[in-house]
Amino acid sequence: MRPSSPAASFLAAALLVPALSVPHARAAAAPAPAAAPAQPAAPANPNPLVASVNGDEIHLDDVRQAAAGMPQQLRQLPPNMIFPMLLNQLIDQKAIQLAAHKEGLENQPDIKRQMQTAAANALQNAYLSQKVTPTLTDAAIQAYYDQNYAGKKPEQEVHARHILVATEAEAKDVIKQLKAGADFSALATKLSTDKASAKQNGGDLGWFKKGDMLPAFSDAAFAMKPHTISQTPVHTQYGWHVIEVLDTRTAAVPKLDAVRDEIRQKLIQQGVREVVEKAVSGVKVVRYDPTGKPIADTPAPAAAPAAPAKK
Repeated sequence: MRPSSPAASFLAAALLVPALSVPHARAAAAPAPAAAPAQPAAPANPNPLVASVNGDEIHLDDVRQAAAGMPQQLRQLPPNMIFPMLLNQLIDQKAIQLAAHKEGLENQPDIKRQMQTAAANALQNAYLSQKVTPTLTDAAIQAYYDQNYAGKKPEQEVHARHILVATEAEAKDVIKQLKAGADFSALATKLSTDKASAKQNGGDLGWFKKGDMLPAFSDAAFAMKPHTISQTPVHTQYGWHVIEVLDTRTAAVPKLDAVRDEIRQKLIQQGVREVVEKAVSGVKVVRYDPTGKPIADTPAPAAAPAAPAKK
């Protein structure tokens, strides 16, 4: 289980107040009892029962857990609104689950598979989290920064846009239209098969370093001057590109704070990969072809290509 965020923890603490203070408020309205010898106060129950559905209990920790998963905007509501809202939600869920069990829904093959898949995914994610999260320390982030960022020379970057088409003839026709005064952005929106970039400001790829793109694309783009268009089509595995370089710059080495989140994500990916490889190395794997015939152990298939023009 991942640790609760500070906001979730604060909310959980706030939820504890109305749940435990209401009985005291009611007692205060009743006549004061006769004085009695002072007794040590009983410790407050940190996880009291807040509801039951056919005897199936709901405790305050269940409400806290539900609160931790709330969207940020809903967390801004007053705690005295959040508590009954979440409690009603949990009661509804319990009632639906009991109704489903009563009809034996969990015994239907497709439902059973879904439940088994959900349980397996939860177990897998919990294992990865427990193994990887402790490695995400400030020291690890600093070490990654020192190795991969600090001391590196500033890199050249290019800001470019492109039009991607299927054939060289189409690309040459695009170049012809551009030389005749056609608008690059309009042509990209109309003709480019790279729909992601075509929808974003007419083929705009933003700023990128040489290693960010496929070699043929990068070689062409970095050889061009700002405000120029490639005079011949550039061929990659995705098709034929017509490139316009908008500007160039030298990118300074980023400060640690600017790339901390990026480094953390890379460390997570690296950690997950190491945990998976270790787990796989400790088991016996037998592969079969689609007909059920055992096959020799072979490397896993290569990953699918990245987005057009990206490396």
